[in-house]
Amino acid sequence: MADSPTLSVTLLGAGQEVGRSCCVLQYRGKTIVCDTGVHPAYSGMASLPFVDELDWSTVDAILITHFHLDHAAALTYIHGKGGLYFISDAPKLDRDGKGKVYMTHPTKAVHKFMMQDFVRMSSSSSDALFTPLEMNMSLSSIIPVSAHQLITPCPGVSFIPYHAGHVLGACMFLIDIAGLKILYTGDYSREEDRHLVKAEVPPVRPDVLIVESTYGVQSLEGRDEKELRFTSLVHSIIRRGGHVLLPTFALGRAQELLLILDEYWKKHPDLHNVPIYYASNLARKCMAVYQTYIHTMNSNIRSRFAKRDNPFVFKHISNLPQPRGWERKIAEGPPCVVLASPGFLQTGPSRELLELWAPDSRNGLIITGYSIEGTLARDIMTEPDEIIGLKGNTIPRKISVDYLSFSAHVDYSQNSEFIELVKAQHVVLVHGEQTAMGRLKAAMTAKFKDRDEDVKIHTPRNLETLELSFRGERVAKAIGTLANKAPQENDIISGLLVSKDYSYTLLDPRDLKDFAGLSTCTVTQRQRIVLGVGWDLVRWHLEGMYGSIEEGLDKDDVKVIRVMGAVDVKHTAEHELMLEWDSTASNDMIADSILALITGIDKSPASVKLTSQQHSHTHHPHSDHHEGDQSITRIQRIAWFLDAHFGDVELHMPEEGGEQDQDQSEKSEPALIVRMDDSGESDAYINLVTLAVSCPSDNVRKRVEAVLDMAITTVSSLTESFATGVSVSPEDADPKQQKSISPNGHRDTAIVEDTTTIEDTITTGEADIAS
Repeated sequence: MADSPTLSVTLLGAGQEVGRSCCVLQYRGKTIVCDTGVHPAYSGMASLPFVDELDWSTVDAILITHFHLDHAAALTYIHGKGGLYFISDAPKLDRDGKGKVYMTHPTKAVHKFMMQDFVRMSSSSSDALFTPLEMNMSLSSIIPVSAHQLITPCPGVSFIPYHAGHVLGACMFLIDIAGLKILYTGDYSREEDRHLVKAEVPPVRPDVLIVESTYGVQSLEGRDEKELRFTSLVHSIIRRGGHVLLPTFALGRAQELLLILDEYWKKHPDLHNVPIYYASNLARKCMAVYQTYIHTMNSNIRSRFAKRDNPFVFKHISNLPQPRGWERKIAEGPPCVVLASPGFLQTGPSRELLELWAPDSRNGLIITGYSIEGTLARDIMTEPDEIIGLKGNTIPRKISVDYLSFSAHVDYSQNSEFIELVKAQHVVLVHGEQTAMGRLKAAMTAKFKDRDEDVKIHTPRNLETLELSFRGERVAKAIGTLANKAPQENDIISGLLVSKDYSYTLLDPRDLKDFAGLSTCTVTQRQRIVLGVGWDLVRWHLEGMYGSIEEGLDKDDVKVIRVMGAVDVKHTAEHELMLEWDSTASNDMIADSILALITGIDKSPASVKLTSQQHSHTHHPHSDHHEGDQSITRIQRIAWFLDAHFGDVELHMPEEGGEQDQDQSEKSEPALIVRMDDSGESDAYINLVTLAVSCPSDNVRKRVEAVLDMAITTVSSLTESFATGVSVSPEDADPKQQKSISPNGHRDTAIVEDTTTIEDTITTGEADIAS
């Protein structure tokens, strides 16, 4: 079975841009949303993804890759106002209903603090997206999951989280929708740093890879060189008597920088009197989360923790108390290093310190992460002569500006390697600016073309729906009784095809109740016919059409004719017949043909001729009531048919008694010999028991086989060519109503429970023609 379903990928954000990641996957009636972030360069409604373009009540699940605001901060707005539920109904939210939200345990723990800080920062403005109450209700609907855990949010959909590096708890999702596999990476890093493991390559090859393209074709320097340059730059600023400003987000890269600085200070006693401040209340709260989830970090951190050396208890770093005016006190004090949020320098402590330190050339600003277009962190990297303050004032810029990327995003070498390892048929690039994304697409397309690999690279814009068609084979698994015996090549397996959650199972009807919780039944149909002809004439026409028939009486002593072992014709009254049969596709077809035949008897010319004089219809030229003579008659007809084609056909009967040597073994059974020439070298032998044809010449054998097939089809009556499949054999099942006609005038009735005829099989030929 093959079909061509279509996967729709729609980006409500992060399409040819960095920020407000939100990817909608729709396939076979299922809708999955990956990430719901805001754009850091904007505020209020402008920062949201294009949420109005989706009916959120149709969403089956939302998967959040990590806690950064550009991937998770819009979740509360979507929950409260996007349609998943309204705040007044939040207590009634069903965890098993639509719109369930999933993220890893560390992500949920940090996300809570991130959102509290986000609400606090935005509550002072007039364009706040939601209230603290709405935020708390949204948090209660989140379901935490673990890495490598198989989750089934709804029938037909499952996913497995894999480690993605980047930040604590970050994961990529391998999503399975009705058998189609999609890998959504979110932000990921393939380089193991001081505390995180690198991103994993899932063991299963996906059909579609949706991957970030933040750095395009840019390659970043190695970790060791980068750390050396960073510490040397910090040390040189301290030596010249300046202050070092490191704008970072409260969580993520900040912890990596703290580990580097704490180790460097430990190795340089001359720096022990220079304080390192971590200016973030949020970071202080979340540091407990980092210590709780040590087991999710790399082996270096775990081994130190096992030796009772907690790496996140820093010896040379202190959290900065933040009373009113603390920024000016730090600026007027001795040299120091300050890690302050946010990383994009838009508002908050990092912006306040920058405005105070910018006029002094001794001070230094080090941008340590990726900066989104439209933010001050991106603009100041061009080293302008002046900057605009939050109050609109112009501030001269003399502070030195350096850029070292500690951003835990993959560069070109890591990203291209990962894409090649995953081996997806389609690659969708997201989370990258248009130019960088275009260059990456060109580079990867050229690389795959050189290898003669057919991999499609896509770069959709926001709200541009990408439709990908797949042609795949649907596989049905045989279980229960059907799986007891391994099928051989060319075997035909029949049973009930059960479809559930886009998976297919082939069952013996007897196993239906055990494996599917269902039962079967038999539908018996009856139809009465008023007819003005005699019973004998009806029997004569039935014999003429269908060949041999069964006659007898049922339990009420009513005359019955069973046609083709499927339909009973009962003589219920003088001018009344009743057709009765168990309804199946083939039995219904036979009943229709019998009905058409019987209703046309009184108009048939043969009926008029036969009933114009006294005549017994007991014998019909088309029927033979002597089973012993039937096989002989069929042999004669087959012989006549072959004789008409080949001209010389003999009947060979083995001699009784005597021993046969091996050369004559093929002649030890009844056979028809087709003479092809006088020499006898090309004669064909047709075994009348097996109907196998043997001949020294393959061409002659094939020709004789073809004519033999036509002969068997021609001489066989409908009854001989038809076999009714029985769903449950009497030996293997509890009896329910299995009907049989007794020649002694009584119908034998047995009881069979919950059985039905599943499939009727029409077979032609291949029947024994000799007793």
